[in-house]
Amino acid sequence: MTKQFKELTDSQWAAISPYLNVQRKRRHDLRQIMNALLYMVRTGCQWRNLPPNYPPHRAVNYYFEQWKRYGILLKINDKLNMLDRIRSERPILPSLLCVDSQSVKLTPMIFEDRGIDNNKKINGRKRQILVDTEGRLWRAHVHAANLHDGPAGSDLLKDTKSFDKHLKKILGDDAYKGVFAQKSKERGIIFERASRPESAKGFVPIAKRWVVERTIAWTNFFRRIVKDYENTTQSSVAWLLFANITIMLQRTNL
Repeated sequence: MTKQFKELTDSQWAAISPYLNVQRKRRHDLRQIMNALLYMVRTGCQWRNLPPNYPPHRAVNYYFEQWKRYGILLKINDKLNMLDRIRSERPILPSLLCVDSQSVKLTPMIFEDRGIDNNKKINGRKRQILVDTEGRLWRAHVHAANLHDGPAGSDLLKDTKSFDKHLKKILGDDAYKGVFAQKSKERGIIFERASRPESAKGFVPIAKRWVVERTIAWTNFFRRIVKDYENTTQSSVAWLLFANITIMLQRTNL
């Protein structure tokens, strides 16, 4: 993985731009807006501290809110995931996904969707993610850290309609065997527990499910998401998508 920020190449922009209505005349270049947002997710830059070579932070924030609200980021994310699957000579949509959660600290002075994960001793929020067997992030949901993985993670299933015909199975640990498993069954999706043997000691990599842990580890390369700085959980999800978009742009060699 490339750890240094690089602006979009012409081929990368060509893959993204069809979703951004670039034909319309605008005051600010949308390519530079996208570069600014990718710069922010990589470096952790604050809105007001964007370098002067990018559009004003209010303009960048405006498009961030618009693309988040109308699902543009999710469409770009799905498209790049599909391109990377094609590159890997795999079916365009996954039939198997893995689910897991990550608790992260929430910055002070933000009280919306805050809770304490007593198991991890973390005061903040919890990220639920669905990834395929090569670690591509397809869906994410963020909520208070005190909520249980299974019931809260069920909201992930609301966003899988676009590839329900292909999705056959979801792998998860014991936390998802109750409500989440039942909701999956109602959608015609098989839920399978994938936990280490009870007799095992120490770290034991679990076939196929270890990739979701690797995806969580990738968040450490993006300073905007090593901690939750967002006022809303929708913004938290958006930055997770930006991180995956960055990875997919690098992997597809556009």
